[in-house]
Amino acid sequence: MIEVKNVSKKYGNFYAVRNINFNIKDGEIVGFLGRNGAGKTTTMNMITGFIESSSGSIIVNGYDIDVKPKKVKELIGYMPEGVPLYSDLTVKEFVSYMADLKLVPRKSKKEMVEKAIMQAGLDKVRNRLTRNLSRGFKQRVSMAGALVGDPEILILDEPTVGLDPKQVIEIRELIKSFKKNHTVILSSHILSEVSQICEKVIIIDKGEIIAIDTPENLEKSTQTKQILTITVEDTENKFEKVFNNFKNIKSIKLVKENDDQTKIYNLELDENVNDDKNIRKEIAVKCTENNILNLGMKKEEQTLEDAFIKLIEDRPDLSQKEISEIAYKKELEELRQEKQEKKELKEIKKETLKKKKEGGDK
Repeated sequence: MIEVKNVSKKYGNFYAVRNINFNIKDGEIVGFLGRNGAGKTTTMNMITGFIESSSGSIIVNGYDIDVKPKKVKELIGYMPEGVPLYSDLTVKEFVSYMADLKLVPRKSKKEMVEKAIMQAGLDKVRNRLTRNLSRGFKQRVSMAGALVGDPEILILDEPTVGLDPKQVIEIRELIKSFKKNHTVILSSHILSEVSQICEKVIIIDKGEIIAIDTPENLEKSTQTKQILTITVEDTENKFEKVFNNFKNIKSIKLVKENDDQTKIYNLELDENVNDDKNIRKEIAVKCTENNILNLGMKKEEQTLEDAFIKLIEDRPDLSQKEISEIAYKKELEELRQEKQEKKELKEIKKETLKKKKEGGDK
């Protein structure tokens, strides 16, 4: 279990991350989504202990990272963005080196290195220099470095960036296989990938978390229009005239006109349409009656990318005055808490002295 409570990261007056809260359960695969500079990598780096938070707390499997940083780091395997490898080392030497950095016990090191190499699918290239590998294999080597030592938690920053479609599919399937034994956090710019891999999505924008949910729920909750896409052969150009005032169709838009005289239309349905099956039947009947050949209809489904754009669009940047005000309020609250803690400590000391005195008098 990972608990992030009221965590902020501040550089001067600028908040890279501001007062974020979320929980990640054991065995979950969770995706971090956000624009460049949104705070994804900062958040991941704070969870790994690579950088410290300015305020708040991060608890990993019961350990506070500020109190037990070494204990937390033992639980985490981290794959940073950019695939930083030592080019003069072979695959096996690099994974062995990562095992040494993680203080993997000598008696189990050989077994752990072998397991990581096999898990990452690197058996055939184990003795090749990392500089001579393709981008896809380099990603796998970096992942093996995160896997060695069998950490409970894997944090993968842009694990498929720069890969070709075949390599993306391979890495995606590899990540899915980790669910059996690991909790996985990954960030990615490829939203379709996150939708296919992750059970939960955390969307962060301008340092703030704006949504936490399953990809399916995010897609449904942000869908504002119901669109039917229909492909027709309309030699007499009657489609728009026939359906212009059709019940439950709000608007008609010609999307594409093909060379073979087929046309693709988007039909926006009224908001009160709960089930599009009946209206599909009505449209099909009307097409037949008017000698319009219906070649197929489908409902346009909201994607995670649509949901993401909907959630982050038009979010205003905070002014310097607003940022300063937030910082002031935060510091004021911290001072109040500190004052309250000192007061409570004083009361405890006073009560302890009183009890000691009473015991001495007896």
